[in-house]
Amino acid sequence: MRAVFQRLILPASRACRGNTQIGNAKKAVNFVRNAMSESGSSGFDSPRLVTKKVLAKLQREGDGAAVRRSIGRSELRSLDPFLMLDEFSVSAPGGFPDHPHRGFETVTYMLEGSFTHQDFAGHNGTIQTGDVQWMTAGRGIIHSEMPAGQGVQRGLQLWINLSSEYKMIEPGYQELLSSDIKTAENDGVEVRIIAGESMGVESPVYTRTPTMYLDFTMQPRTQFHQPIPESWNAFIYIIEGEGVFGVPNSSPIAAHHTVVLGPGEGMSAWNRSSSKPLRFVLIAGQPLNQPVVQHGPFVMNTEAEIHQAIEDYHNSRNGFEMAKYWRSQ
Repeated sequence: MRAVFQRLILPASRACRGNTQIGNAKKAVNFVRNAMSESGSSGFDSPRLVTKKVLAKLQREGDGAAVRRSIGRSELRSLDPFLMLDEFSVSAPGGFPDHPHRGFETVTYMLEGSFTHQDFAGHNGTIQTGDVQWMTAGRGIIHSEMPAGQGVQRGLQLWINLSSEYKMIEPGYQELLSSDIKTAENDGVEVRIIAGESMGVESPVYTRTPTMYLDFTMQPRTQFHQPIPESWNAFIYIIEGEGVFGVPNSSPIAAHHTVVLGPGEGMSAWNRSSSKPLRFVLIAGQPLNQPVVQHGPFVMNTEAEIHQAIEDYHNSRNGFEMAKYWRSQ
């Protein structure tokens, strides 16, 4: 899909300043503990609290398509290792015609309808509702993504950065049919495990950049606590309903928001509604801690590598050899 484009450190200083900071930290911990005791357990000694929320606003993209972008906007430029998140809505004849990528992965998850993909290496296919295409662009892909059914086709597309050692690997795909995605259920909470592990069930998807991608549906008056590796960055995108995250007495957050989670042991979520389900994806990944230089669909580590990618694309070389002659059908 085409796109335009803390940790708290307490400084060592005088004793009185340190005592003040320690006192403030204790107050913050006590506030969280009091919030838990008033409304129930958080599930973790150190729950991940909400540090930021971004409304995914509608914008035009591709050819007649509409996307709700959250990661990739000025309010949330990136969240290492994640570069972009779009919720897309497309009706024929609109779509995302031929466009290139280099240096990262795209994960397309169909929520409703179907999309047909073609690339210049001869790979093509259609993903339906609930299917996933995990594409590693590597050194270069030119492809198209177009609606395959009537009415609105809707889904999520996530861009995941690749480490410098993988940016120029050969392109590849992992594709999962909806029926092949593992699920688990407990006490009114169902999860589809696209990548990573939940409720003791693990996805077979291989992630070069270690990633968790879970689709939760929580029935009214339910809660769930999902461990997340403490060194990873994590966020939630709410698809439908309203959710409470972090501690039980937090304010509910509505659909189409991306919710960034701070450090801690895991995600705690509550559906306080008495009648409506809550659906959201939880996505987490190990930060690469590498420079990110992006020019539209090219994501590299240096300006020189970006200039090289642009030259390679325009001159049909170094991974883009077939660009001169290929057009999608």
